[in-house]
Amino acid sequence: MNLEQSISKKLAIKEEQVKAAVTLIDDGNTIPFIARYRKEVTGGLLDEQLEQILEWTARLRVLEERREAIFKSLKEQEIKDTHLLAEVRDAETMTELEDLYTPYRPKRKTRASVAKEKGLEGLAKALLEQSPAMKRDLIKSFFNAQVLDEGEAIAGAKDIAAEVISDTLRVRSQVRSTLMSKGGVESTRVKDAPDENGTYTNYYEFRADISKIRPHQLLAIHRAEQEKVLRYKLALPVEDWKRVVLQTIRPNPKSVFYLELLDAIEDAGERLLMPALEREIKSTLLEQAEDHAIEVFTKNLRNLLLQPPLKGNVVLGLDPGFRTGCKIAVTDPTGRVLAVETIYPHEPRKDLVGAYRRLTDLIKQHGVRLISLGNGTASKESEKLVAEVIKQFSDVKYIVTNEAGASVYSASALARKEFPNLDVSLRSAVSIARRVQDPLAELVKIDPKSIGVGMYQHDVDQKKLTAALNRVVSGVVNEVGVDLNTASPALLAYVSGIGPKLSESIVAYREAKGAFKNRRELKKVSGMGEKAFEQCAGFLRIFGGSEPLDTTSIHPESYQAAREIIKMVKVSLDMPEKDRMRAVEVFKNTANLVELAGLLNSDSPTIELIFSQVVQPDDDPRRNSPRPLMRSDILTMEDLKTGMSVTGTVRNVTDFGLFIDIGLKNDALLHRSKLLPGEALKVGDVIKVRIDMIDLDRGRVGLRLENAS
Repeated sequence: MNLEQSISKKLAIKEEQVKAAVTLIDDGNTIPFIARYRKEVTGGLLDEQLEQILEWTARLRVLEERREAIFKSLKEQEIKDTHLLAEVRDAETMTELEDLYTPYRPKRKTRASVAKEKGLEGLAKALLEQSPAMKRDLIKSFFNAQVLDEGEAIAGAKDIAAEVISDTLRVRSQVRSTLMSKGGVESTRVKDAPDENGTYTNYYEFRADISKIRPHQLLAIHRAEQEKVLRYKLALPVEDWKRVVLQTIRPNPKSVFYLELLDAIEDAGERLLMPALEREIKSTLLEQAEDHAIEVFTKNLRNLLLQPPLKGNVVLGLDPGFRTGCKIAVTDPTGRVLAVETIYPHEPRKDLVGAYRRLTDLIKQHGVRLISLGNGTASKESEKLVAEVIKQFSDVKYIVTNEAGASVYSASALARKEFPNLDVSLRSAVSIARRVQDPLAELVKIDPKSIGVGMYQHDVDQKKLTAALNRVVSGVVNEVGVDLNTASPALLAYVSGIGPKLSESIVAYREAKGAFKNRRELKKVSGMGEKAFEQCAGFLRIFGGSEPLDTTSIHPESYQAAREIIKMVKVSLDMPEKDRMRAVEVFKNTANLVELAGLLNSDSPTIELIFSQVVQPDDDPRRNSPRPLMRSDILTMEDLKTGMSVTGTVRNVTDFGLFIDIGLKNDALLHRSKLLPGEALKVGDVIKVRIDMIDLDRGRVGLRLENAS
């Protein structure tokens, strides 16, 4: 199989581009590095396309390994059927390959294998041939010490015939296709199974076409089955699968073995074929649902990580709680901790006056301009206090921050190392404060699965989920760029070519030698080889160092070309941006960029990158994102009225709807049915919505878009 040709067809990418990408990946280059610095080699492939090529390369190589194993098995069995071998060679999917191999796969002891050992294979062939010329007396020729009468002979022959029918490629593939197109998923509640919160009520008596069932429905049913609340099956009427089988296996009413073959067909379907296909399709459907859930999670995570930092603010992080109090951490604009405190405004102490006074003092003392309030236990009660306190300050706002994963981080080895003298709960308050100052830098310290923007993330393949989420985090970190002299080991570990061990070495070097003066100094770090330097250098920034180009995403390998261009354009990086932009535009209007690339021993994509960085070295993709929603007053369920217009922040996007933070204790639901056609909202979007439904008893609020009818 030509791997590059196959991927080219599947992804509609030129074969030479695929080949170049596969070669670069196999040579140890990362996706971010290839996407940014090897555009001339891949023909400008984007990171998403490179990820797809990487995924398909791995998948097809697994397929090729399986193909070779099957060829080896067939050779050992001395099977020389040229048609079969050609079909195995040309099979394009694992399902095709396994269907071809099924009749030849070594099997454990089965009813058919036992019958073959008794010498009944010839009788089974006669049964399957259905020749009208055959006589019933044929059966007696198969009697032996193990087969004493006609009943035993026929039973064994039918067992063999049933297995042959079940293993027949055409039968198997067509029944599978029919089951997928006409079958249904049916779930029922296990008698007396506990479901105290009615989590799975919708699935107690549920049916959906296999072709139409939604991923979240299948994942819910699967989870309920694991919890022994439901059982589910794939259903296809007997007449449907039997009709398909009879198109290939044709009983002849004139044959003396007509009825026996009908029995064998029934047995093949009910005992072998349908249960096997049900297991296979259940597995396939679950894998597809998991892949979809992972895709939803990765999109949400990417958008969450790309939330704009609220720089320049002294922030008070507040981790709310009842009995143990509300933990407070004040951080300066760089994230350095200025103060930590615990207040007890709620039950059982209920020191509301003392909490009010202490919050006021901290705001005045440190010049706090923003309060980041965690959305966990006691959040709503604490929000009342915060809203009351900031009434006396005209320039102080608060923001409700999703604290998912903060407790995981605060108990981690990383947090212990970062804040050895702080209590676990106080570390959570620091994390909540820093999450608004630089969401990316703080969230990379947390296991992505704990961030809480997924759908059934604990039910999917954890290895596959972890790999996908790590790719997303790495992609965002490299897209944004990292300040080499301030980044934590957790952030550096996601930079192209670095990883956890080397990130620790970089920070250890920085702590021992002081701030890096230029990118070249990285080569002095223990473990930083030429390949690692090549992969990471362009994604690291050094501000105030000895090399101005280190503040850009221009790779050191292109510094000579960049210096020549800066000289030609007659600009410097410390000139005002508008002057640099004007000078670059004038130069590009008169220059031949292809000739310029040749003159500078470079290439067109690199020259374009240099021009863009000369104009705007700070190419952080977050700079133009809408700022998070800040509040100055509290909203309660009792304040709401149907039709009321409110502003909210998208917290999570799922198959069935969007969860919107409108300032209540629980997020409100904007159901998919309420979205406009083509409406694409993402985590972090700030939107106008109207109250569509209020359920005070269950604490639920339904929304519709502001501009929807």
